[in-house]
This record gives sequence, structure tokens and C-alpha cells, in this order.
Amino acid sequence: MASARAADAPDDRPQGGIEDELIGLDPDDPETRAFAEHLGRMQQQPPSFTIEGTVAGVGQFADSANRAGGLRRLTAVVVVGLILLGVLVSVWYYLGTLVWVFFS
Repeated sequence: MASARAADAPDDRPQGGIEDELIGLDPDDPETRAFAEHLGRMQQQPPSFTIEGTVAGVGQFADSANRAGGLRRLTAVVVVGLILLGVLVSVWYYLGTLVWVFFS
């Protein structure tokens, strides 16, 4: 007798070594799939000391900010706004100094 899992597509199953945490849960339940994706993100450890790792961290922050709602989303938007404001002020002062040095 064939098992019910034999007919499932491999892309529908959670990836990584998280099958042990999902024993007893319905694999077709959307909440179980979301939980499996969450566990996959939690177990993923990209190197943070490379540019690729840093960009992946920014991407994870953006994804989590998009999933958040209410006060958490507002906090993420304020943090990003403050970072962009700091970058703009730094560039403005740098360009002002550059113009002052070359044209004074």
C-alpha cells in the first residue's frame, strides 16, 4: 500500500531539517506551512560578515517589516526613515565640505 506522502510534490514539503518539529501536524494546513517557513527562516544562518550576508539581512528586515502590522510596522518605517535621514545629512555635509574646499 502506498503512503499518502508518496503522491505529494516535493516542493510542497518543508525544506531543511525541520520535519521532526512538524510531526503530527497536517502538512496541507496553511498555518503549518507558515510555521514551517518560519522555522526555516529561524534556522537559516547566512554569514553576516560578507556583503551578501548584509544584503540578505536587509532583505530579511524588509520582509519581516512587510509582514508586520500596526505599531511594529510603524516602528520599522520610523527606523528606516531615521537611517535614510542620517545618510542624507551625511551626504549633504560631505558635499558642502567638498564644494567649500574646491571653491574657497
